[in-house]
Amino acid sequence: MTATWIKRAAWVVAWDGAAGAHVYLRDADVVFDGPDLVFVGHGFEDRQGIVTTTIDGRDRMVMPGLIDIHSHPTGEPLLRGIIEERKSRQFGMSTLYEYIQLVGRSSKTRTLAEVAAGQGDGRVYSDEPARAAAARLAVWEMLKSGTTSFVDYTPIRANWLDEVAETGIRTWIAPSFRSGTWYTPNGREVMWEWDIPAGERAMAEAFALLDQAVAHPCGRLNALVAPGQIDTCAPELIKAAAAEAERRNVPWTIHAAQAVVEFREILRRHGMTPIAWLESLGVLSPRLTIGHAIFGDHHSWVNWPERNDIGRMARAGVSVAHCPVQFSRGGVLLEDLGRYIEAGINVAIGTDTNPHNMLDEMRWALILAKVSRRDVAATSVAQVFHAATIGAARALGRNDIGRLSPGAKADLVLVDLTHPSLHPLRDPLQTLLFCSQDRAIRDVFVDGRHIVRDFAVTTIDVTSTLPDLAAGQERALATVHERDWAKRGADEVFPRSIPIRGHNEWGDAAHPKAAQ
Repeated sequence: MTATWIKRAAWVVAWDGAAGAHVYLRDADVVFDGPDLVFVGHGFEDRQGIVTTTIDGRDRMVMPGLIDIHSHPTGEPLLRGIIEERKSRQFGMSTLYEYIQLVGRSSKTRTLAEVAAGQGDGRVYSDEPARAAAARLAVWEMLKSGTTSFVDYTPIRANWLDEVAETGIRTWIAPSFRSGTWYTPNGREVMWEWDIPAGERAMAEAFALLDQAVAHPCGRLNALVAPGQIDTCAPELIKAAAAEAERRNVPWTIHAAQAVVEFREILRRHGMTPIAWLESLGVLSPRLTIGHAIFGDHHSWVNWPERNDIGRMARAGVSVAHCPVQFSRGGVLLEDLGRYIEAGINVAIGTDTNPHNMLDEMRWALILAKVSRRDVAATSVAQVFHAATIGAARALGRNDIGRLSPGAKADLVLVDLTHPSLHPLRDPLQTLLFCSQDRAIRDVFVDGRHIVRDFAVTTIDVTSTLPDLAAGQERALATVHERDWAKRGADEVFPRSIPIRGHNEWGDAAHPKAAQ
């Protein structure tokens, strides 16, 4: 036995099973033996002599690890300093149709064989070293912000399983596949290009990769079926994905109701809203997590006369992956988080894009819910913390993560209560989310393994990752004109926030002391 005892922790965010809620414990003990929690409460005594490591908890808060339900780690870090303020006003303040494929995204799903052969369609940008570097940086950010599990929802890539396993984080492998892709030929309209057989081949390879994931020797990789977007997937592909998830007894996810353009396109094709169309396909179920689910028939931007989509999701037991930061940069709000929760929809929190910081995402989820309803009581810290832990675990079909209780996995976070950003220390969770954020995350354990130790991620050399990321971004920016509908260069499509001036452009008289 090699148990670890966090002794007399000042605060513990424990799970009260009878109440179905997280509760604070003061001066409590947390003990884990290998990957499992064996004690959470007061007055632990090591009568059997199982403890080999003791951690002084008097200046610590112990809380369950956060679960990032929706993340795209291989492309999004490549977009930093590029995409944050690039939204298409003509496409409903979305990045999807005009900008996001210009840097770091493949325009078509490819198989591993095509990746290895460097095959593409002439418009594809896929830089494997840069994608691997981006994923390492994203996971480093997740761990630093107290995330112990995440959904890796991404196009298939080489060495994926081994690379994510090396980071130590618990992962749901979610290789994305689709039947086609969108593009704009002129910046005014969105078109869809289809290759149904390619989507079916990609789906088959994704399923094969899921078999490898659950058999991986690290024991922390899990399977999640992940068709891309409802407007890029043929109905047969969506139904096949849902059936496969049922056969495997695993969760599945899809992007839906994420953009006004998508809402209008599904309405054009099928005469119903995206959520209603999924219902008509018979695929709404508790296994399904809908990515974003913003533009239901209740959203003010779609001006639809009916109000049925929230009820549809609630009755079917689906989960919603709420990722507020990316959308809020374009002025897009979920209307509203409190309404979804009150209707009985299981909500989980995801980072989606940049930054991959769950505490930041949770803070914005709180603030924007209040803004959307114009009511401070619209959503609470307790509800958002529940979504980022229990809500996500429920979406993934697990009852052994996202909580501190005996029998659960030893996925936990130690918050340093001596950090000035947490003081005065009356309500540590509230202060952590609104004020401190990731600055006070000192230690993170996943499966009982010490992954973040004294503020440092021990499994990822992030400094060595950055050159590959920067070089990949430079390569992508150099060819933006090849993929842009108007053949614009990177500086025109993605201008910097303020201009760069050469050192001679100011002249000697620019400052009174310049010539002295």
